[in-house]
Amino acid sequence: MATPALQRLREALPGAHLALFTPEKLADLWQHHQGLDALITFSPGESLCSVARRLRAETFQTALVLPNSHRSALEVWLARIPQRVGYARLWRSRLLTQPLSPRLGQMRMPKRSAAEVKRLVGCPSGNPLPAPSHSPHRTTHQIHDYLHLAAALGANPEPLPPKLEITDAEARQAEAAVLSDWRNQAQDSVPGEPPLLLGLCPGAEYGPAKRWPAENFAAVARTVSWKVGNCLWLAFGGPGDWQICHDVACLAGGGVLNLAGKTSLRQLMALLKRCRLLLTNDTGPMHLAAALGTPVVVPFGSTSPELTGPGLPGDPRHRLLKSTAPCSPCFRRACPIDFRCMTHITPDRVAQSVSDLLALQ
Repeated sequence: MATPALQRLREALPGAHLALFTPEKLADLWQHHQGLDALITFSPGESLCSVARRLRAETFQTALVLPNSHRSALEVWLARIPQRVGYARLWRSRLLTQPLSPRLGQMRMPKRSAAEVKRLVGCPSGNPLPAPSHSPHRTTHQIHDYLHLAAALGANPEPLPPKLEITDAEARQAEAAVLSDWRNQAQDSVPGEPPLLLGLCPGAEYGPAKRWPAENFAAVARTVSWKVGNCLWLAFGGPGDWQICHDVACLAGGGVLNLAGKTSLRQLMALLKRCRLLLTNDTGPMHLAAALGTPVVVPFGSTSPELTGPGLPGDPRHRLLKSTAPCSPCFRRACPIDFRCMTHITPDRVAQSVSDLLALQ
């Protein structure tokens, strides 16, 4: 979601040396990214002093602080970077040389309490409790938060689609490896023509409130496979998602290849690029797929597509299916009631969205 701001920053400062400071586990995301000159990574356990010392050695003139955390502002202050731009927040504004007030249209993600969720679902029809903040509008999305920061350095704040880079060679190589493994594992004869690759991502690291039921993913895979014929679903995730991907593969009754924990970040990106679409929860791979140009179908329950949906807000290539539950979005990790926000999004509705997208391609 920060890539549009990086692109606009490069347009505004074509001669500047732009370096991105990022967690080392995400470094592979930025290979071949045209807007960057350098990448600096940090490890999970690295101390504040170590980070500041390394940044100070680079003699940067300006720091654009995208996160809202106190530590991110403290790092660049300790690094003695002369110009430090970021959003004003309690305890960190004095660390910035240019603390920016919240932009017009900015919306926070207020987590509802369990008591508020229960009150909301108990309200008579037509008499809901007020929303925890103002209603979303066209500039609510987090993309605009980052663009507003970049605009403080002269960048154009008009949004662009998020964009990541993967080479055609990487995509072809990853697809060939997956199809080879699939043919080696297949017990039945495999058609000579390569299958249509479709992706699914049934996990979500944030918590169970984001996870559409595994049996629903499997039901959609069965329905679409029956309609399409020669297709192969690639189930993506980290090592911790292996079990849920395995469950989906078993419940689907075939045609699903469990790749959870088996791909590097670049391989994941390459395979997402080769998929015709991705059926996913609100996850990191959802954002990766959209930034790589792959359409996504996403059931949203506890979170809001207006704030953190995939791609450019309003992109017609994607299908973002919202819940009608009065307590949604609650932004909670786990549902305190009956998970109605997700269970009311039916497999038939999702399968139809998948079929509609495939028909447009």
